[in-house]
This record gives sequence, structure tokens and C-alpha cells, in this order.
Amino acid sequence: MTFDQPEKLSTPTGATLSLRIRRAEEPARGVLQINHGLAEHSARYERFAAFMAARGFDTYAHDHRGHGYTKAPGAPLGHFGSEPAADKVIADILAVHDRIAEDRPSLPVIVFGHSMGGLIALNFILRHPLRAKAAAIWNANFSAGIEGRAARAILAWERFRLGSDVPSRLLPRLTFGAWNNQVPDRRTEFNWLSRDEAEVEKYIADPLCGWPASVGMWRAVFDFIFLGADDRNFVTVPRDMPFNLTGGAADPSTGDGKSVTKLAERLRKMGFSDVVSNIYAETRHESLNELNRDIIMEDFATWALRQADRFQAENLVRRNTT
Repeated sequence: MTFDQPEKLSTPTGATLSLRIRRAEEPARGVLQINHGLAEHSARYERFAAFMAARGFDTYAHDHRGHGYTKAPGAPLGHFGSEPAADKVIADILAVHDRIAEDRPSLPVIVFGHSMGGLIALNFILRHPLRAKAAAIWNANFSAGIEGRAARAILAWERFRLGSDVPSRLLPRLTFGAWNNQVPDRRTEFNWLSRDEAEVEKYIADPLCGWPASVGMWRAVFDFIFLGADDRNFVTVPRDMPFNLTGGAADPSTGDGKSVTKLAERLRKMGFSDVVSNIYAETRHESLNELNRDIIMEDFATWALRQADRFQAENLVRRNTT
């Protein structure tokens, strides 16, 4: 299969994932497992997958349930399905990792997530800390303070009045709408995503992007936020796990990168010894679709190759001492 021809992967949750795979163009040195954001899909990461393939990385990217071409019981576009929805999302990712372990058992795996995918990727690490060698959490906001509690209260009210399976009426206005209002000279509802007008237009024209998420899906998103905001949930994660945190200094969804910096500070305070945090000037939400994306991708590839080298060195030491 090629990245533009996804295959189907069945999971224990009953989902049939649309899974895209791009193989390394040279002897593979690692695997990148991508978790996309809310109201988008895995095909939008083709350029990134090609970039990483040229540097020795296989890429596995699936559509989450309720997104793209993935099919799951009770989870049409915009819905994660019945509760516990967050658990099912994580279980689907575990099935992808089982597939990676089948295909590439000797290669280190980096879990990557953008935005909602960053929330999901970190939650996967919290539940399955030994399934990956490193984590890249990009453009994700784990601030679970007053605003987070208020959002949960609003969603509880909407669930009581409207149910879980209808689009939230208030959360899009309080998130996407509020973020876009902070962008000067905005022309569309989605200029907060990127300064690259062509990328914004492609997003708007894509029928699999920008749709309204259900109350139930939003509730699961905030479950991910609150779980990642609690330091107690990191107790089983090895303190030497490398983290790559990336954000934009003009991304309103992360407080112009402040929430990314806050996560880095939390990780270091918890004793994590290898935390890289990059906040790129003038950059909005979608780092991989921004005007400076080549610089951002090159910085990430340098970091990822360093993790592959570390894994190879550790394996060499292990073989020499057994």
C-alpha cells in the first residue's frame, strides 16, 4: 500500500481504521506513528511522511474513529461513538502499534500527535509507556484550569438538553471562533490555522475537514486534556523518555505557545531528563502547513534521527553485555 491508497485495519473496538503507510526511502531507522487533529484526517500528513521517508523513517498514520475514512460502530463523521469513547480511541491506536510491531519489530517508534492528536498521543503514552521510545506532542493545550472546567460544565448542560450525538452549539464558538477572532486581517473562519492562504483554502475545500464535532466527541477531548494535566498519571512513564514539544508563537489555541511551554516545564519538574521545546515565531496552529514548515520539519527530523541513533547505541551496548 502507498500513502495515498490506505489499507483497512480492524481493531478490537470494532473499528475498521483507514491506515496510511509510507516506507522509508533508505534503510529504515525508525517508525513515526501519527495522530492527526480534530476535524481533519491522515491524508493531510502526506508531505510530512514523504519528508521523513527521505530521512529513514516509516510513517503509519490512521484516521481516528469519527474522522476521515475510518468506520466504527456508532461513530459517523464527527462522533467517537458510545462511551467510554476516549478508551476506544486509545485502543485503536494500540492496534496500530501492534501492526507496527509485526512489520518493524526491531525499529524504535516515535508517537507523534498534532493538536487533539497531541492530547491523544500523550494519553497513549500514559497508558502504554513501553510501546514507544519517544513522543512528539505538538500544538496541544493541556491547560485544565477554570476554562477547562467551564467547558466541561457547558458540555454537561448540552448533553442533558440535547444529548451526546448532536454537534455542540457552544464549544465551536468558544474555541475555533474565539481563536480565529484573534487573527488580524482574517479572511475566513480558519485563518487561525496557518498564514499560508493556500493551505487554509485546501482545508476549507476538503469535505473531511472543518465539520462540527458532537457533544460526545468534545467530552472525550476534555477527558484527554484533564488526564494529561494530572501529574499523577505520569508515574509509570520512564523518566528518560525523550519528548519533543512544538508550538507556534502566534497560535491562539495554545495561548501563543504558552501552554506548550507549560507542559515542558511540568515534564522537567516531574524529572523527565530529555525534553525539547520549540516555539516558532509568527507561527500559527498547523506547524506542518505553515510558511516555515521546511525549517520546522528539518528540526524535527534532526531530533528524530538523534533518537534513532540513541536506540541503536543502546542496542549495541545491550548485545555486548549479554
